[in-house]
Amino acid sequence: MYKDFFGIRRPPFSIAPDPQFLYLSPGHREALAHLRYALGEGGGFVLLTGEVGTGKTTVCRCLLSQTHEDVNLALVINPKLSAQELLATICDELHLTYPAGCGTKGLIDRLNAYLLAAHAQGRRTVLIIDEAQNLSRDVLEQIRLLTNLETDRQRLLQIVLLGQPELQETLAQPELRQLSQRIAARHHLSPLSKAETVGYVRHRLKVAGLEEGLFSAAALEEVFRLSGGTPRTINLICDRALLGAYAQGTRQVDRGIVKEAARQVFGPKVKVRLPLMPNWLILVTMLAACLTIAAGLWWLDRRPAATQAPFSAALSSRPEMTGSRGQGQENRGGEKR
Repeated sequence: MYKDFFGIRRPPFSIAPDPQFLYLSPGHREALAHLRYALGEGGGFVLLTGEVGTGKTTVCRCLLSQTHEDVNLALVINPKLSAQELLATICDELHLTYPAGCGTKGLIDRLNAYLLAAHAQGRRTVLIIDEAQNLSRDVLEQIRLLTNLETDRQRLLQIVLLGQPELQETLAQPELRQLSQRIAARHHLSPLSKAETVGYVRHRLKVAGLEEGLFSAAALEEVFRLSGGTPRTINLICDRALLGAYAQGTRQVDRGIVKEAARQVFGPKVKVRLPLMPNWLILVTMLAACLTIAAGLWWLDRRPAATQAPFSAALSSRPEMTGSRGQGQENRGGEKR
């Protein structure tokens, strides 16, 4: 709707995983390097994790767009399958035929024959599984067994797992330690920093053909505050902000437009979405809190000792004062009588 108004070729903040809009922050550049490693080396696993919307799928699409001609790729985007269904899906992705009703052993034999033939032709085969946090333990074990398909010198299948942080927790379980030990490279995508968020917005505007100064510095600061640096959330806010600027007939997105855009995206109560604290910072914060509590308890324990003598003296003096007052009253009473 606003493309003609701003003179752009296509919306710069679509949430589709378009590799042309990929912003290579240091974290995303390292993630892409890990995936390229999967294409260049044989055997083992590569693990890429990150919170929802941090760009895992976009990085993967960028890898697919740069695929070497000597690499056969199988991409699984719906891993909520049984072990046999997953094997059938892999065979389908590699365009392998198999008889109807083929069991697990038949699928593995067919896949093994294919991998051997590809290896003989100097080709490598890479399996990429997106949303891998949804894999059951049985399916993960079957995937591990696929890496046993090998020659005397190298494994025939390279496997890339993309998933949310809970995938790391799953792989840390004792019963999956054999799979975890075969992971050759790991990387976790974190949200963007404030400077990276500014660079991200400007990069996507530039790719779309928009001028750099469309978002004011205050607006970009507000985008980071409200999104916490999560790319998908940044896209949602900025896309609605451009629509808001178009509705107001202005070519400058300010802080107010961003706030209103966030209210429209998330509802009337917008919460600040800050990045998760690093583990070391959490530990330091907890230690500081414990020391503060300990100091407070020590002070409370010492305080009664310092105030006990004056307080006791005040109490001990009260009976004498009462007695004297009583005697005076009695004397006055006697004189009166």
